[in-house]
Amino acid sequence: MMRNSETRTTTTGPDDAGLFQLFKETRLDERKSCAFAVSIRMEALAIHILKEGMNGVEAAELLRREVTRYEAESRGDWH
Repeated sequence: MMRNSETRTTTTGPDDAGLFQLFKETRLDERKSCAFAVSIRMEALAIHILKEGMNGVEAAELLRREVTRYEAESRGDWH
């Protein structure tokens, strides 16, 4: 197996502070958006469980399928 052995060094300076702050704010905004999306999905699942009158076992299975969905999404397996 061949590996790229080239190493690059990047220096940062005071001019980069604004860029780093922008990256930080962007990551925070993305985390907030993801948390909001999950909260909406969880609420939808709760409504579905109640509407369908699911018992504990059925609700647990629904949540397991949802976990599988999130795991796939975290690996980049988009539908």
